[in-house]
Amino acid sequence: MLSFLTQKEHVHSITLITDAPEFYGHVRDHIELIAITPDTLKEWRGPHDFFWRIKIKALEHLALKLGEKPMVYLDTDTFLFGDGAALAKRLSTESFMHENEGALATLKTKTERRMAAQIVGKAFGGVTIRGDHAMWNAGVVAVPGTNNLKAIQLALAICDDMCAADVERRLVEQFALAVALAESYPLHAGADFIGHYWGNKAGWNEVITKFFVESYLRKSTLDKELEALRTFDFFSEPLRTRRSSAHARWVRMLDGLYPPKGVVYVTQPEGDVNRKKGR
Repeated sequence: MLSFLTQKEHVHSITLITDAPEFYGHVRDHIELIAITPDTLKEWRGPHDFFWRIKIKALEHLALKLGEKPMVYLDTDTFLFGDGAALAKRLSTESFMHENEGALATLKTKTERRMAAQIVGKAFGGVTIRGDHAMWNAGVVAVPGTNNLKAIQLALAICDDMCAADVERRLVEQFALAVALAESYPLHAGADFIGHYWGNKAGWNEVITKFFVESYLRKSTLDKELEALRTFDFFSEPLRTRRSSAHARWVRMLDGLYPPKGVVYVTQPEGDVNRKKGR
């Protein structure tokens, strides 16, 4: 969010949709905050109780609110590092998702192959799915203003039809968005503008924690934080890293074989314990 505020001359507004508004007091004066209740989240999951349908409903909610204005949806593990002016210019006619992960028929995981077998050649939301329909990463979803509500509601219809048909769920919402945007606009990768560190959250969380701890200790203002971000090195930490699944298995096994020893907690003086118990 702060990375977008560093280029606010190219960002018309930032809307934060959250069920935890109390965490955003630091930026409250610079964004529009929409607090969502548990009942709304339950409603947005839809008739098939699909959690990731919430993403499409949030886009629909904003399109209904803003009208035909360009919108960029972002997962929280993203940041703007590219030219906001160039992104805004292209968004007038083009849609974006983070990265093209490949045509559905060419994808290799069991989940993707099972999904392809379930849907290719069949119609969902009125669109017949082809093997060359691409899977796009939905950490970024950018929609032009023209016909934005129509495109988003097409994604919702595709998603709901797939859920009703009991299609493999894990990638339904991002594939529904990818198909709907590709059917509605030219669709391109947003990775030249926006970083999405889903594949290295541990590394980036360490970088971000260091940034905000230093900011807190220095009593930095928001303006100082934005100034620091304008010269921040977004290229030093990888967005994705891969380890063999054997690594996690070995770590779990070794943790089990060698659990912590000599664990010590703060102990409460006896008198304090008695006072707490009303003795």
